[in-house]
Amino acid sequence: MTVPVKHDNFKRCDQSGFCTRHRVYADKAAAEGSHRTIPYQITPESLTWKNSQLQGTIVKTINASGETVRLPIVISFLESGSARVVIDEEKRQKGDIELRHNSIARKERYNEIEPWTVVGGLDLSKSATESRSESSTTVKYGPDGKFEAIVTFAPFGIDFKRDGNTEVKFNDRGLLNFEHWRPKVEKVEPEKKEGEEETKVEEVPAGEDESTWWEETFGGATDTKPKGPESLGLDITFPGYDHVYGIPEHAGSLSLKETRGGSGHHEDPYRMYNADVFEYIMDSSMTLYGSIPFMQAHRKDSTVGVFWLNVAEMWVDVIKEKEAHNPLSLGIGAKTDTKTHWFAESGLIDVFVFLGPTPKDVTKAYGELTGYSQLPQEFAIGYHQCRWNYVTDEDVKDVDRKMSKHQIPYDVIWLDIEYTEDKKYFTWDPLTFGDPKGMLEHLDKSDRKLVAIIDPHIKKTSDYHVVNELEKKDLGVHNKDGNIYEGWCWPGSSHWIDCFNPAAITWWKSLFQYSSAFVSAPNLFIWNDMNEPSVFNGPETTMPKDNLHYGNWEHRDIHNLNGLTFHNATYQALLSRKKGELKRPFVLTRSFYAGSQRLGAMWTGDNQASWDHLAAAFPMILNNGIAGFPFAGADVGGFFGNPEKDLLTRWYQSGIFYPFFRGHAHIDTRRREPYLIGDPYTGIITRALRLRYSLLPAWYTAFHEASIDGTPIIRPHYFEYPSDEAGFAIDDQFFIGSTGLLAKPVVTEGAESVDIYIPDDEIYYDYFDYLKYDDKGSKKIDAPLDKIPLLMQGGHIIPRKDRPRRSTGLMKFDPYTLVIVLSKSGTAKGELYVDDGESFDYEAGAYIRREFEFTEGALTSKDLGKKGKLTDKYLKTMKSVGVEKIVIVGAPKEWAGKTTVKVGTGEARMEWHGEEGGKAAWALVKAPKVAIGDDWKIVF
Repeated sequence: MTVPVKHDNFKRCDQSGFCTRHRVYADKAAAEGSHRTIPYQITPESLTWKNSQLQGTIVKTINASGETVRLPIVISFLESGSARVVIDEEKRQKGDIELRHNSIARKERYNEIEPWTVVGGLDLSKSATESRSESSTTVKYGPDGKFEAIVTFAPFGIDFKRDGNTEVKFNDRGLLNFEHWRPKVEKVEPEKKEGEEETKVEEVPAGEDESTWWEETFGGATDTKPKGPESLGLDITFPGYDHVYGIPEHAGSLSLKETRGGSGHHEDPYRMYNADVFEYIMDSSMTLYGSIPFMQAHRKDSTVGVFWLNVAEMWVDVIKEKEAHNPLSLGIGAKTDTKTHWFAESGLIDVFVFLGPTPKDVTKAYGELTGYSQLPQEFAIGYHQCRWNYVTDEDVKDVDRKMSKHQIPYDVIWLDIEYTEDKKYFTWDPLTFGDPKGMLEHLDKSDRKLVAIIDPHIKKTSDYHVVNELEKKDLGVHNKDGNIYEGWCWPGSSHWIDCFNPAAITWWKSLFQYSSAFVSAPNLFIWNDMNEPSVFNGPETTMPKDNLHYGNWEHRDIHNLNGLTFHNATYQALLSRKKGELKRPFVLTRSFYAGSQRLGAMWTGDNQASWDHLAAAFPMILNNGIAGFPFAGADVGGFFGNPEKDLLTRWYQSGIFYPFFRGHAHIDTRRREPYLIGDPYTGIITRALRLRYSLLPAWYTAFHEASIDGTPIIRPHYFEYPSDEAGFAIDDQFFIGSTGLLAKPVVTEGAESVDIYIPDDEIYYDYFDYLKYDDKGSKKIDAPLDKIPLLMQGGHIIPRKDRPRRSTGLMKFDPYTLVIVLSKSGTAKGELYVDDGESFDYEAGAYIRREFEFTEGALTSKDLGKKGKLTDKYLKTMKSVGVEKIVIVGAPKEWAGKTTVKVGTGEARMEWHGEEGGKAAWALVKAPKVAIGDDWKIVF
């Protein structure tokens, strides 16, 4: 039996001081309406324009006497077409403040996110122009000057336009709210004379609520807040947009729900505060393990986005307001404005604006900033077999042997914390894992890998060299007094490595060297868990906000970045394990932020063995993908609980479509390796796994595409069909890369069919039997337990490998099958990307990238690659790898009776099969004898 999430461990908005204050501020602004005086304005005389940057000062008026606070603003217009708005606070910027409690924390607002998160795209525009009036200034920028930013001085606001239409508005509702520094005025109670009644001290009258300005208590822990109140908020409106997506990680729908009224709305804002949420619940705005404050807004034929570069605790309210253009239209043609309200506990307002106009434009621009998804080693996109825990090295070898015996393909077996000696990382339990080297060598014979967990908490015990070095070198996180912090996690009393510290990263790398005490090997990779960080006895199961990191930044300032810094340290460590050996690292992370996509994969954490958790995984993974981190997955089977056989089978049939595909289970669950389930389930699961492996060439090509332009690996409908309003909220079916494969796995108990939505008038075919679907709209597809609903869209060429193997490494030199899925017009196109699947040699040209095109009765292969110094050497190694089969789905009737096709100066055999019971005609070309890396033409 599972225990649901303990809600009392995590704050609601009404338990968070700054969240409550910003909502009250919004309510007050709405109540006052047009009578309200907005206290923020730009002083026009402060504005300067130079090199496509507008710099000046926003003045905040804080009382009736006219006292003001100065907020420097810099608006940058970038060559990429993006814009950036940064607002700071002058007093804190200059360090002209006093901290309470003799704190040694930094006085500035946190301003060091950029080196961790931003990797490019900051070049200033060479063509932006500014024109100023008395009340505003207008900047034209972007491609062909089609973008505009109109900055209004009083009250401050910015309208971002594309082709003359306003797409994004800052401070449209006047909710800019910058909590400035002020000294705490201690209230002294009057001395009580003998015999007098106790005098009550008056609370602060009307005005701001100071009750959580100076300290805040939750769950028995008190946050001392040495800098006082420093939160900041901004409203961002998307006029005419009905759907917003992104801001992961939450368990909910792809299209974000309203949080202040509306149909089926959430009560709380969407929260981003990375936390170890034990058995999270469904359909919630509650925080989870990672956060990316990147949001896309979409309406017909238009997508825009915003990214707030802030790593403190953040909340986002979403309101959708409908308003008819014509009062006589009775709602016809009504327009929806999505109004969002963002507020963070500390840091800067540092917001990037992307004006699209397509979803791909927005994700590409965001990827230019934060980096594109890692191109992983090929094994990493195979199947991963995991549980907490495989109990001995012999247990690992036994599972490996049985997977081979049952001909079940897999690439990686995983070890949770029990492999260590007394939960001390970089050790092996001598009683249960006495021969790790032998275990790794055994796996290597089948080209399989091992992943071991290593977390950021280091057991505090006297006989442990790792903690001794951590303490001696002072590389741990500190408490508010400047001493090394001690908390509680799996090992008991622990310290936490501070990976903001460059010296800590250098030391961390030394622990992974092949020459170190930790027995390692090239086929050992790493899993970073608990890196939010999870602290069992900390507030909200994490670290106190007044802890101190490298540079004396408070934990409150950097919390959501913590997981990325640890993930980065491990990534760097695997890069440098052996001098001269440079292989792509594989590191799984639970906690993440913008930029984590460059470093590896993520998974959705501690889900449950239930149908609703199975259904929830796809919206979560899709949202992660459009937020720039597509290498995502969920624990197949559910981490907690024991799935019944139908659920486990359907979960594997779904999991083969997760970019990161791992089965995992809690230590208290029954063993559930696929070969244990019994027939017919083992056979059905094995066929699903083989489908994943046969399509690995298509998956790897999709991963490559994500790594060069940020396009999601599995794509929601609005991304592929931005004009089709019926698909904007669909999140239970998706396209795989650019293959035209449309999947809708069964995620409902007892279902034997699904309704799949076809978004266009192109012809679609069932992947398995070529049944035709040729009209737009909803189609019912039979899906008994042994059937996966998967369609192929006409017009695509899908690369496959059809020979069953034990692992991806053993498939490396297998021949290809090309599946040509003809469109209604009789054409098709597709791509294939291939490299060695493990090194960085592709950066020097060691890869194959081909475009296949079928048109006018001929199939051609054309080189899309750019030649580099290693191209010829790599092509030589692939010379013997060819195409063994070509399948043509929707083959024309004119081919009936044909038995050969022309291949260059030779021929190859062809079989033609006619239509049958609604199933398309198809043809098969055997052994065309063409190399996958060559130019060639086959004439039908």
